Amino acid sequence: MLAKRLNRRTLLASGSALGFLALARPTLADSTLDASTFGLVAGLTEDQSLVLQRALDAAAEQALPLFLPPGIYRVAAIDVPDGARIVGMPGQTTLALSSGSTVLSVVGRANVSLENLAFDGADGSAGDNGLLDVQNTRAFTLSGARFANAAGNALSLFATEGLVENCTVESASTALYALDSKGLVISGNRIRDCRNNGILVWRSESGPDGTMVVNNRISAIAFDAGGNGQNGNGINVFRAGEVIVANNHISDCAFSAVRLNSTTNSQVTGNTCVDSGETAIFSEFAFSGSVIANNIVDRAAAGISIANLDNEGHLATCSGNIVRNILPGSKSNPDSSPCGIVAEADVAITGNVVDNVPGPGIVAGWGPYLRNVLINGNIVRDADVGIAASVADGAGSAQITNNTISGARHAALAGMAWTEFKTTDLASEAPRFPNVTVAGNVVR
Repeated sequence: MLAKRLNRRTLLASGSALGFLALARPTLADSTLDASTFGLVAGLTEDQSLVLQRALDAAAEQALPLFLPPGIYRVAAIDVPDGARIVGMPGQTTLALSSGSTVLSVVGRANVSLENLAFDGADGSAGDNGLLDVQNTRAFTLSGARFANAAGNALSLFATEGLVENCTVESASTALYALDSKGLVISGNRIRDCRNNGILVWRSESGPDGTMVVNNRISAIAFDAGGNGQNGNGINVFRAGEVIVANNHISDCAFSAVRLNSTTNSQVTGNTCVDSGETAIFSEFAFSGSVIANNIVDRAAAGISIANLDNEGHLATCSGNIVRNILPGSKSNPDSSPCGIVAEADVAITGNVVDNVPGPGIVAGWGPYLRNVLINGNIVRDADVGIAASVADGAGSAQITNNTISGARHAALAGMAWTEFKTTDLASEAPRFPNVTVAGNVVR
């Protein structure tokens, strides 16, 4: 009966399904070289770099993936050839660093893919490169990797274009250091327990970069190397323009969850930033064109800072953020003062909600460093000072309009010169300070 029901359409459909399954589930024997056939043995105490290099070169020559069976292999300074694909078993294939600072190097290559490999640097030393070092490489893909015990960087990328996804990094100095990238996506990774930084996106000189740092989870970032902001950051962007930092969960950083330094046209959107030891989101120094929108900041020494007009830092929007539960001080930086949102030059602060601040909720300017700041349509509640603007000599213009302020403990609207109050009732005394326009605010 079954034979009679078969027709041309069902035969074609069956053939297509079988073909799809064959493509989706390739057999190792037909499509992959097994590194153990070259003499690679799991669990040996001696270095196996020469054996792994021989296997990798053979696989590349035949344009076949190289499979590394489960186990620990002690190697160092492996040169990954052009077009290589190395595949391990998830959570079971480990490359342990036998000497130096680098396990695998990918230099001047294209179309390299590394999947499901673990890198352990317990016996290595700190160096300028990472346990995995990638330079001048196009179409690089790293997925499902695990990094642990890196004395320096876990992963270093220089002048590289590609994708780093679904990787785990713990116990490193810096999890990922990307310099002079050329179209890099860093997505869906888990980073924790790093001694100095999570993700660094830097450039040697200021210029377009375009790296996307999205959907990562970053936690427990210390600043063992010290400093006043160079270390201790979940994500730090330096000199790199057109970078997108979006939808990350960042917690327990000694300094900032996200720190932009001298960037151009960068976006920080949709991130959740919890327990930041200093300013949670910082756009500083010679930045231009920062968009900071729809983030949540909860428990930080300061919420959002858009600063450094003295270094030509200017031009930003700060909108739709929730900033709450600001701490009374910073253990990492004693000079930090509690504040919800502060901005200095050419910034629109609109539609934010600021709650529970043992200091000012929103501040326009610092001393003479104020120019064209708009504070409109925000809600500030339970702050020592609702909204403050600099009225110091030389300060530029600020507009404070249509905001709602409730539960201000000391002043709803204040004029300040540096840290000195010039007025605690800026609404009624605004004519004394022609650089500030105050209108339409609701105070409860």
